Amino acid sequence: MQPLQPISARLRVLLGILFFVLFFAGWAYATLGGFVSRTFLADPLTMLQDGYDLLVNQGFAYDIGMTIWRVVGGFVLSAIIAVPLGILMGAYKPIEALLEPFVSFARYLPASAFVPLLILWAGIGEMQKLLVIFIGAVFQIILMIAVSVAGTRRDLMEAAYTLGATDSGVVRRVLIPSSAPDIAETLRLVLGWAWTYVIVAELIGASSGIGYMIINSQALLATGQIIFGIIVIGIIGLISDFAFRSLNRKLFAWRLA
Repeated sequence: MQPLQPISARLRVLLGILFFVLFFAGWAYATLGGFVSRTFLADPLTMLQDGYDLLVNQGFAYDIGMTIWRVVGGFVLSAIIAVPLGILMGAYKPIEALLEPFVSFARYLPASAFVPLLILWAGIGEMQKLLVIFIGAVFQIILMIAVSVAGTRRDLMEAAYTLGATDSGVVRRVLIPSSAPDIAETLRLVLGWAWTYVIVAELIGASSGIGYMIINSQALLATGQIIFGIIVIGIIGLISDFAFRSLNRKLFAWRLA
């Protein structure tokens, strides 16, 4: 191996699969071999049996669908607000001076701390869960996009002004197109964070969702169900990440060339 030396796509896939094989092998060895009590950590076979029971007999597919809806809803809501604000902050220094201190302050506030207030303000319905995801994602997206837009090459802007572009034209035709790949990558990264916020939202005041199932399983010491729920989140997140990345590659193939 050499530093930063690229590898083939096939080898990358094989190495990724190998890690999962080794992980599950170590897990099976620790639990089935009796080194770890199954009361505290279910073995892989028990986890699969509990997962099958959840899907077939306990309607877990509905919980999965509700969690996906909440993640997508909260994430889209935050993106609708954050993307324009981030572009404005990155493009115009007065707007950055106005908003950046508050955004930098707010992005350090844990979304879970707002749950009691959001329950008071919005009840325990879907809006409360969407707002938890919104608060957790919106400030991160704003600041990351602002940094991307502010980092646009100055020579591109100077060339646009030389060709007669107006200030708004520079934003539309230079700043946004140049930053679009980084904006898309920012959204892909923050989508992963949204999955952590939705579980927090579902742990309190929920009657459905993966987080709801996990907290109920904890009371029953059903570690197999808990692990299955966590793995389902990871699988859905991995699929969405690959889909997002593939879309970005198609939309911005020129950036990768």
